[in-house]
Amino acid sequence: MSGEGPLSGCRFARLRGRTNSYAGLDDSEVAIAAARTGADVVRGMYGRPLSRIDKGAGDFATAADVAAEKAILEVIRAARPDDAVLGEEGGRQGAAAAGREWLVDPLCGTLNYAVGNMLVAVNVALRDGAAAVADPFSAEVFCTDGETAWMRHEGADVPLAPTSATRLVDVNLDPPFPGAPGFRAVEMLADPRFIEGFRPRVVSTTLALAWVAAGRRAAYVTDGGDLSGSVHFAAGIAVCRAAGCVVTGIDGGPVGQEGRGLVVAADAGTHDLLMSMIRP
Repeated sequence: MSGEGPLSGCRFARLRGRTNSYAGLDDSEVAIAAARTGADVVRGMYGRPLSRIDKGAGDFATAADVAAEKAILEVIRAARPDDAVLGEEGGRQGAAAAGREWLVDPLCGTLNYAVGNMLVAVNVALRDGAAAVADPFSAEVFCTDGETAWMRHEGADVPLAPTSATRLVDVNLDPPFPGAPGFRAVEMLADPRFIEGFRPRVVSTTLALAWVAAGRRAAYVTDGGDLSGSVHFAAGIAVCRAAGCVVTGIDGGPVGQEGRGLVVAADAGTHDLLMSMIRP
């Protein structure tokens, strides 16, 4: 690990020095640059004693969440100064009348990170547009321009190709559970059809959504409310849609204000089978 802090004077000066180049990027490249910058911060602060900011109900942020969001916002402001930003830590910033808004989750999987687990993601999404999900520790970035989806790693871009071949289904088991008693994820996991057809995984980060798009998971299931505008889910949903995944709420309807939760599957057959367990 480098001894240079993630936002030390030298690194911050380099970031500021690159700001002029951001203005010429298209939206997908802005999302990638912002997510990568946040991932650099997350990776650089990993393993250090970090202060915590209590959010209540057992939720918290760390100094890494705050520092990563600050670095991400520097990129977005340099590239798109007229756009608004909704950050998990800083809330909404920018002109109230801004026609475009970026959704930023600087460290998805904070509890994993705080206990020394590397399963985390950095999520940056332009609402209804480009998005990027960065894995700070593999250096992979899962991207979309709103129409196509690809993974960038070590300078190479590879199209994302969802497949259910792994039969692995990632399930979010974190409370609250607004779908209960009609839907409980633990009951789905106990369904004989699930046991016969799938194997459960719980990584507790929306990095798993990008893995569905990449063919590393057959599906992802979570309870919840309207997740379409969530800073946690917006980037992963955008990548999955562009990759051709089936994306609905747990009620089978579109993700949005009328929907609830999220079911993302690599193909229609996998989605149909999961829905038969979720809504028998």
